[in-house]
Amino acid sequence: MARAGLTAERLTLAGAELADEVGFDKVTVAALARHFGVKDASLYSHLRNSHDLKVRIALLALGELADRVAAALAGRAGKDALAAFANAYRDYAREHPGRYAAAQLRLDPETAAASAGVRHARMTRAILRGYDLTEPDQTHAVRLLGSTFHGYVTLEMSGGFSHSAPDSQESWSWVVDALDTLLRNWSAPAQSSSRPPV
Repeated sequence: MARAGLTAERLTLAGAELADEVGFDKVTVAALARHFGVKDASLYSHLRNSHDLKVRIALLALGELADRVAAALAGRAGKDALAAFANAYRDYAREHPGRYAAAQLRLDPETAAASAGVRHARMTRAILRGYDLTEPDQTHAVRLLGSTFHGYVTLEMSGGFSHSAPDSQESWSWVVDALDTLLRNWSAPAQSSSRPPV
């Protein structure tokens, strides 16, 4: 493929597609150059190095995921919003495993502050306001949702639930229901955990 027309944006998208095909950890400038049939050096006018490429893919993935979640949340509240958020997150991870892995990349604070990761946090907190959570409980709940969704999706994508019943979709629905119940009754565990031991 001719090098004409290569841009940082085009290379980032190609890198994201490559990540979905071969895994985010295998995406490098050299791999991308092979994909385009050009020498590595021809990409360095658009990319600083492989880390720069990975950061760009991470930012692309965070933006795509935020757009998908925002569309799923439109007009929803309460449990419907929670389920829509969870399903959009899980569907994106299953459809784009490399991009999903990229979205987990640790970004430097300045880059993170300007990324779509901030939108994810705002949307999560908007859902939690529907459960009347205030600080610091809201932050605890943000962490609970993030770790639960990420843990489940990671185990599912690695085949962790493929050899046993019930079906993983049934368990996923159960998890979302359990989270909704917990969030609606949040004050009970919060109060019991703050009591001194007997």
